[in-house]
Amino acid sequence: MRLNATPRARAWRLGSDIDTDVLAPGAYMKHGLDVIAMHCLESVRPEFASSVRPGDVVVAGPNFGIGSSREQAAGALVHLGVSAVIAPSFGGLFFRNAFNLGLLLLTCPDAQQISEGESLQWEVSSQAGEIIRADGTRLQAAPIPDFLMDMVRAGGLLPLLKQRSSRGPHA
Repeated sequence: MRLNATPRARAWRLGSDIDTDVLAPGAYMKHGLDVIAMHCLESVRPEFASSVRPGDVVVAGPNFGIGSSREQAAGALVHLGVSAVIAPSFGGLFFRNAFNLGLLLLTCPDAQQISEGESLQWEVSSQAGEIIRADGTRLQAAPIPDFLMDMVRAGGLLPLLKQRSSRGPHA
């Protein structure tokens, strides 16, 4: 299966160890996701929430999404229209929350080779994954199991379950 980033998608480069408090700052947790999202990454990229466009990609160093189990960290990225996050590694709880909300995570050891603003495409399946850079070079990414890709295509776990229940028990 092939998923492509939109032609005008751009990479937003971040460093290592981006934690869930940076993605969904605690001071805004009493508000709804629309407010939380407007403060997403403001401590490291103040312009991010107001400048990110639907389809854009976040590219980070190791340990993206470490920290708390707050689902709003992945939810803020989804709310802002981020199509994928590419990093060498992810926090375990963030990883599961992201796929549950339909956010594609691509585990790529060489993610830090990707430049700020670069347009990307990717090909992923349960057997292989590749990120295709603007210059045509390919970076290897971990394969993604079919059940996780089903969640991404459906927009998250709950929409996937609703789709399956509407088809009946034997679909």
